[in-house]
Amino acid sequence: MNGIDGSALKYPLRSCCHEADRENRAVNSLWQTITQSHPVLRGAFHGRLATVAIAELAGGSIFGGRLEALRGQSVLIATREQLGTALALVELDGVARRMVLCTPDLDAEQLRFVATTAEAQWCLTDQGGVAELPGLPNLLLSERPGGEAPLRRASETTEWILLTSGTTGRPKLVSHTLASLAGALPRVAAPGGETVWSTFYDIRRYGGLQIYLRAVLSDSRIVLSCPRESVHDFFLRGSAAGVTHISGTPSHWRRVLMSGSAASLRPAYVRLSGEIADQTVLDNLRAAYPDSRIGHAFASTEAGVAFDVNDGLAGFPADYLDGTRAGIEMKVIDASLHIRSDRKARRYVGADAGALQDEDGFVDTGDLVELIAGRYHFRGRKSGVINVGGLKVHPEEVESVLNSDPRVRMSLVRARRNPITGALVVADIVLTDAARTGSEPQTARIKSDLLEACRAALPAYKVPSALRFVAALELTAAGKLVRPGA
Repeated sequence: MNGIDGSALKYPLRSCCHEADRENRAVNSLWQTITQSHPVLRGAFHGRLATVAIAELAGGSIFGGRLEALRGQSVLIATREQLGTALALVELDGVARRMVLCTPDLDAEQLRFVATTAEAQWCLTDQGGVAELPGLPNLLLSERPGGEAPLRRASETTEWILLTSGTTGRPKLVSHTLASLAGALPRVAAPGGETVWSTFYDIRRYGGLQIYLRAVLSDSRIVLSCPRESVHDFFLRGSAAGVTHISGTPSHWRRVLMSGSAASLRPAYVRLSGEIADQTVLDNLRAAYPDSRIGHAFASTEAGVAFDVNDGLAGFPADYLDGTRAGIEMKVIDASLHIRSDRKARRYVGADAGALQDEDGFVDTGDLVELIAGRYHFRGRKSGVINVGGLKVHPEEVESVLNSDPRVRMSLVRARRNPITGALVVADIVLTDAARTGSEPQTARIKSDLLEACRAALPAYKVPSALRFVAALELTAAGKLVRPGA
């Protein structure tokens, strides 16, 4: 393993017990939290190119002596690799007034918009990261901590700004604090030996940040993903690091099952979030990982984490809506799930950003649910409904039927314009390797079987008018299916 052995290094007493810290007891930073909870630091960040122990931050900094220059400032973190961001978050929480977690898929115009909206005063980057922004000083991060040990002092309740897609192509800036992001997360590792986390998500997005914080706060190691890396290579790295807990979207996991690489990792815990976890993907993961605990979670950047489901079934029990569960209240209005909790974001940032919550403090998630036999099942997003002659079709509902066929790995249901009904339902389908290599008559039979299954399970207007077999489906940078108009 690259880096140093954190088990042998204690943080300097001055790093958490400096006089200034006692003067700012109301401010609790990420560094303070982990060092006070774990006097001997063993956590580490496993990047694609290097590994850095968190304990190295006790004796050095990635800011080259410029950490104090960032105190009270609004800072863009715009690195190419996740490793630099992982280190910067630990150093800057409690120091910067605002940290903006920029994802590498932002184009130049979007980055300028984010910088302006966040009133950025610095841009932090790494080798291969963003080019300089006009009028904004750049600070190139070191590849690993070095120089003199900084006197770590918390003076700011830092805003953590996350980006989520906006309707205009410009991202929305969502404001959190360490308390809203991590207030309910455990400070100790799961029992039963060393926990090593990993996630397909980028830690600069809400889903990945939750896994990052779980690892850091419990003083565990985490293997960071890279979009330029195949599933095979990512799982080899994860296996070498001893990954025990790993998360991703259902689309991520369908790709794993398609890749033939699932067996190279034997996690104790598999977690799904970000998209609807239908029964088929849960059952397929259970077959691939019979000894693993498999759960799915519901969360959003605005509403925070609402709940986990660990009973192996799609959807969630209706009694989750009864009263308050762990400080979280949920209700369904016009089939849309609304959430109120201390984990929700504080606000959108920007003069014209709009309201994040209603007057009662509930966030409308925009996710539609339906109650069936004592359990709520997700049907899709409000914004994704296909209108067929005035009748509503949720693409995910049709995809669930298609995906239940063992010859189908994943599918995407979309609208095709029609002059009579306004739209028709069509589907793109990725078959398993065995089904894809069949003869033309066999392929035609699969098409016929899939349509028959849809006719048996769905009203006629929801049945696809056309099926198309494709080699692959495109995923967003967040690991979700790219849906037209989303």
